[in-house]
Amino acid sequence: MMVLISYDVSTVSPEGKKRLRKAAKECQNYGQRVQNSVFEIDTDYGTFLKVKDKLLKIIDEKYDSIRFYYLGNNWKRRVEHYGTKETYDPEGVIII
Repeated sequence: MMVLISYDVSTVSPEGKKRLRKAAKECQNYGQRVQNSVFEIDTDYGTFLKVKDKLLKIIDEKYDSIRFYYLGNNWKRRVEHYGTKETYDPEGVIII
């Protein structure tokens, strides 16, 4: 399943900057950054629940927000991309 994760973390305090770095690192562990605070994660439901739980423990709901958009398994026909960054295929071949 494909999930789009978007977050906005307040960085007016050192703690906020730390939360922002932690949220970004957690998302990078599981998905692809598509914009500054937007990630696409293509994973199974169990792994997604782990990621969601970790992110909800990182953010401070008093100052930050996070959104999860469930695009499902047929996400390719739901996503259109235009602009500078080339899109990628998370189900494609990975060369290391």
